[in-house]
Amino acid sequence: MRKGEGAACARLGLRVFQDDDLDRLKAFFEAHGCYAAWVDVPHQGRTLQATDPAGTPLEFCATMPVLPRMITKFTRHAGGSALRLDHTQVLTPEVRKACEFYTAAGFRLSEYIAPAGTFDLRGVFLQRKGNPHDMVFFNGAGPRLHHFAYLAPEVHHLLNACDIAGELGYGAAVERGPGRHGPGHAMYVYMRDPDGHRVELFNTHYQIMDIENEPIGWDPSDHKISFPWGLPARQAWFEEATPFADVAICEPEVKPKPLTLESYLAK
Repeated sequence: MRKGEGAACARLGLRVFQDDDLDRLKAFFEAHGCYAAWVDVPHQGRTLQATDPAGTPLEFCATMPVLPRMITKFTRHAGGSALRLDHTQVLTPEVRKACEFYTAAGFRLSEYIAPAGTFDLRGVFLQRKGNPHDMVFFNGAGPRLHHFAYLAPEVHHLLNACDIAGELGYGAAVERGPGRHGPGHAMYVYMRDPDGHRVELFNTHYQIMDIENEPIGWDPSDHKISFPWGLPARQAWFEEATPFADVAICEPEVKPKPLTLESYLAK
């Protein structure tokens, strides 16, 4: 966290298994005409910073100091009891290009959103650690950070987080949910932090580790899947996001038109 004149994201961080993977990543980015350079970062081993074809700033490392895990330190859990950072979602003007680039880098496509019978990708869910997604890309003006998500151990922690937000005067910052996703099937709640960044707490999702698991397609017009119960998200949830520092934002050729709460209530 750094103090700035406006809310922005410096870059997204990912960890690789071995130090040699960083060398392969650098060669991969450079072969695709993307920026990649070694940098010194406190509390991390050798670190690579790079940008993807859309300009999303990224950072990779293999080693860092190991601290005691808090997952079973139950007396230390507070608020929504966020246990670990699970995934990030990015708005990008070219979802297909993002999918092709990241799958070439070694990510697996677990789920995608496209109108039935087409390959008009509106969103893709990409994973490396055996759950539905580590990085998610949705169609929109970008690149911009839509949200980052933390795993909470139980559903009641999502409700507790909402109660605490209300008591502290941040009730209006609870933006969406609690609810259940179609893709991923997790229970969730989204809220804004005091700087306006969107944060998701969710309770977990299914595993997709077997090589036989084929990508699951979701039709955005099937609202029983988009939001299995409850109401759709507000327009701001689809359109507002955190810019990346000093990164130009491009509009998609076709602007998405999801069902929003405003349009749903206007019917």
